[in-house]
Amino acid sequence: MEADWEFEIGADAPIIEACWPGFVDLRWTPQSARDLPARIRSLPEVIQLPALAAVLERLNCQHSPVWTSKCDFWPALGAGEFDPDELEARPGCARAMGCYVDLLPKSDRQWPFPSVVEATCKHLCARLRVIPLRCCRVDLIVRRAQIAPGVMDTGITAYITACGTTAGEAQATLESALATFAGVLCPHSTLQ
Repeated sequence: MEADWEFEIGADAPIIEACWPGFVDLRWTPQSARDLPARIRSLPEVIQLPALAAVLERLNCQHSPVWTSKCDFWPALGAGEFDPDELEARPGCARAMGCYVDLLPKSDRQWPFPSVVEATCKHLCARLRVIPLRCCRVDLIVRRAQIAPGVMDTGITAYITACGTTAGEAQATLESALATFAGVLCPHSTLQ
């Protein structure tokens, strides 16, 4: 699997907003455990890509080091929106789709310095690169994150892209890439 990371924290760079107007809190708590799967399944992105439900549940579970604040799904990427070479694509893989998930640390001491979030990204990318999964990639973008009004921290936007010769093949690869990413990020989760 291809994987890379970068910092994008300049003054004009996008900021991850944790509590945006449409925010749905998916963090696991003993009180939320019963209705969390239903809240996840009701998200428009999950309705379009049902495999995203298990990924969001895993990324927000009790044992996850992160929680998610936003995601999106693009069912069709144009030819200029992805590079087959960067996805280790086979010839003829002209159909692509992708998604992103904004990841925030569970603890304000988790990524206290840029060097710590850098080490986290390098570690994740190294673990992903050894997984024999072609036609997909993960890009981790480190960004400033507004956790609450007036509270800034660091977050990561994870872009996952996949391609195939058909839309169905691209979707199956994206689903595998998402599950793999969640498994690497949350290896101690009891969710499968």
